[in-house]
Formats: sequence, C-alpha cells, structure tokens
Amino acid sequence: MSSSLIIKSNIKTLEKAHLILNKLSNDLLSDSSIAPYYSSIGSHMRHILDFYSCIFNITNENKIDLTARPRNKAIENSCEEAKIYLNNIIETLKNFNCNSNKNIIVLDDLGLGTIEILTTIESILAQANSHTIHHFAIINYILNNLNITIEDPNFGFNYTTPKK
Repeated sequence: MSSSLIIKSNIKTLEKAHLILNKLSNDLLSDSSIAPYYSSIGSHMRHILDFYSCIFNITNENKIDLTARPRNKAIENSCEEAKIYLNNIIETLKNFNCNSNKNIIVLDDLGLGTIEILTTIESILAQANSHTIHHFAIINYILNNLNITIEDPNFGFNYTTPKK
C-alpha cells in the first residue's frame, strides 16, 4: 500500500514542474545569470528528471546507478524537450512496478568515489521526491530573482514545512 502512495506523491510533486515549463521561454529556462551558483532552471529540471531515469534503469541484479545520468543538454535549453522528458518520467512512474519486498543496491558518489548502498525501491523513490522538492526550492529562488511568479505558493516547500 505504501508503494502506491509513494508513487502518487512523486507524481503529484513532479506535476508541479508543468507550472514552470508552461510559463517560461527557452531563454528563461536556460538563463544562468543568477548568483551565487549561476545554474539555470533547465539544468535543475534536467537533473531532477535524470534522477528518475536512473531509477527506471534498474538492472536485472536490482542495481540503480545514480552516477549514470543521461545529462541531455537539450532538456536544459528547450521547454518542449523538458516537457516531453517530464511527461515520459510521469508516465513511467504511473506504470512502475514497485516491488517493496526486494532490496536494491544504489550506486552513488557521495564525495569519496562510487559506493554501493543497500536500500529499497520505496526508499529511493522517497529520496527522489525529496530531491525534487529541494531542486524546486532552488528553482523558486532563481524564479524570484528573475522576477517571475508562479501560481503555487507552496512550490519548492517540503510538505512538512509548517504553514505560517
């Protein structure tokens, strides 16, 4: 039961990306003029979706390699390409077989080289959801500095953040 709720939560969070992609031009999507990191909304969007792509590329040995991201630059520069990638990720999530009884191994580089981490598919999907919200917060910071507002006052806020 919790597997389906985790997938629904991920979909609900990812669907918020439509608010941005439907509002921005390609120039604004790829604008990297905002300090201190000079990253673009498109680079964060691509990064978010690449995380999910890695999850979907789980091997027959139940391994997920988070270091093997596609990093398609077209996603960073084209709202249309980003929408296609986003919709593909959401559709794949809707049909994703989330067998929570199996352990998986996640490969990632936490700063000291690639390591293997024993976990579950539910845990990596929960991490993906939090990771998405974290990057949405950065995107919200960029939007604010570009004087762009979106219709969702909770965009980029974790669901557990207290409401004022």
